[in-house]
Amino acid sequence: MADRKPVRVWVDGCFDMAHFGHANFLRQAKKLGDVLVVGIHSDAEVAKHKGPPVMKEEDRYKMVRSIKWVDEVIEGVPYVTELDTLDKYNCDFCAHGDDITLDSEGRDTYRIVKEQGRYKECKRTAGVSTTDLVGRMLLMTKSHHLVGARNSPIPDGKTNNEASCSNLKSPYTGISQFLPTTNKIIQFAEGKEPNPGDKIVYTAGAFDLFHVGHVDFLEKVSQLGNYVIVGLHTDEEVNRYWGGNYPIMNLHERTLSVLACRYVNEVVIGAPYIVNNSLLDHFGVDVVVHGMTPIKPSANGSNPYETPKKQRNF
Repeated sequence: MADRKPVRVWVDGCFDMAHFGHANFLRQAKKLGDVLVVGIHSDAEVAKHKGPPVMKEEDRYKMVRSIKWVDEVIEGVPYVTELDTLDKYNCDFCAHGDDITLDSEGRDTYRIVKEQGRYKECKRTAGVSTTDLVGRMLLMTKSHHLVGARNSPIPDGKTNNEASCSNLKSPYTGISQFLPTTNKIIQFAEGKEPNPGDKIVYTAGAFDLFHVGHVDFLEKVSQLGNYVIVGLHTDEEVNRYWGGNYPIMNLHERTLSVLACRYVNEVVIGAPYIVNNSLLDHFGVDVVVHGMTPIKPSANGSNPYETPKKQRNF
């Protein structure tokens, strides 16, 4: 078995506004083989067959490279998947989600590889899509987006259906249809503890609509130590300091988005806004990092990073 040829899996797509649904597809595709090769269409190719992408190709390339299950990224690949492409990159077969993708002429973009038996499918992640996320952003101007939140950013959990736990929706991202499970989090989690002597780095925030700016920041954070822990604030906390109808993605969705990033080792779900000694000691944090954006005060008006600043590890 030592001489077995590694199975190379090919996937391609636009990966516009790459989200945890894309990441989950790539995770599934990687399990079909040993090496995952991802081809990404250029802006011109996407515009020709689908319409102009929201994100520029350079950002789409970087986003996909940051997903931890991706081994290789090929830039500017054809929209219609051909056998020559698979052969050029020594891929055994192509994988795609169980949705149909059509070219500018209305034909299945995977028809060629399907006919030749070099095609496999992965299950699409229900409840999230690029279209859905764009819809949430457009609804940010609608007063009904925060149901029941007339004079307070905190909805009445007893009377507001949007705030009901049985709905599995955040009251701040009410149109989300994603159903979180512990199994999904386990699938995304690395499950790796820090090694003795590792320098543990902690950073926290909303990380809403996880994007290339977040990727750049976390890459720099990872260079400050060996083990990166990201604290994600609750939807209520994010709404407190950002206002409006933020966050666009609920806590469960933001958790999966961050866990999919190759620069992150662990996520604290619903992390406290104030970084205190209890948190630092519990995780053995050596360095606390924040971006160059202004630090929002805590609910009591204090600086949430007062403790690490006093300890000079901020």
